[in-house]
Amino acid sequence: MNVFKAALQAARPQYGLWLGLADGYCAEIAAGAGFDWLLIDGEHAPNDLRSVLAQLQAVAPYRSHPIVRPVTGDTAVIKQLLDIGAQTLLVPMVESAEQAAALVAATRYPPHGVRGVGSALARASRWNRRARYLHEADAEVCLLVQVESRRGLENLDAITAVEGVDGVFFGPADLAASLGHLGQPGHPEVRAAIEDGIARVAAAGKAPGVLATDEALARGYAAKGALFVGVGVDTTLYARALGALAATFCGDGAAQPEKPSGGY
Repeated sequence: MNVFKAALQAARPQYGLWLGLADGYCAEIAAGAGFDWLLIDGEHAPNDLRSVLAQLQAVAPYRSHPIVRPVTGDTAVIKQLLDIGAQTLLVPMVESAEQAAALVAATRYPPHGVRGVGSALARASRWNRRARYLHEADAEVCLLVQVESRRGLENLDAITAVEGVDGVFFGPADLAASLGHLGQPGHPEVRAAIEDGIARVAAAGKAPGVLATDEALARGYAAKGALFVGVGVDTTLYARALGALAATFCGDGAAQPEKPSGGY
């Protein structure tokens, strides 16, 4: 059972952490912290199929649900991620209903989709030890699509209406850039666009999500109806903690990452 998908369907808010360190040991440390979900990032972090697999295995004994973001919504890439055990995918840069429909098809077995059948080789089916896997897998896949451009916002209602799309995630950093506010994910225009998007997705009966590393902004988006909210990024937390410790002993010359303004 996909517990994350069930929580979204029950409208229970889920808070998570972005994983960019691309390491199973670090993922397990994060899994023990108590987040509802952990996002294994294959788009901007240096992950490959094997490192994603290692993190899925590391997180498996814990309550945190792993979400995988592929580098692109390619059908072959999605097939591999599903076979190694990812149940929930967050696909970046979705800008049309046609693109969303193709992603749905990539996550379903024929006759409802085009996912290749290779369950004898798949961790997801426990190498065919789960007798009903082929018949039950489609229903437990959770497909989240990222809307993070002006064109995506223009097509939001059509994207949200695609059957099989479970949720829409708003990417503040890329959305800010697309709206002319590069590096300002907390800009008022960006925030207004995200809040409007959250309302539209929720009204369509789907789950809205967003990344907001500023606590006030994260709570604000949740109050507006966001059901899955990323509240931190492991690389940023690590860099800040190291910088603070270095500053304590090495003075003001210690390197500190730039404070984010509502996104990464």
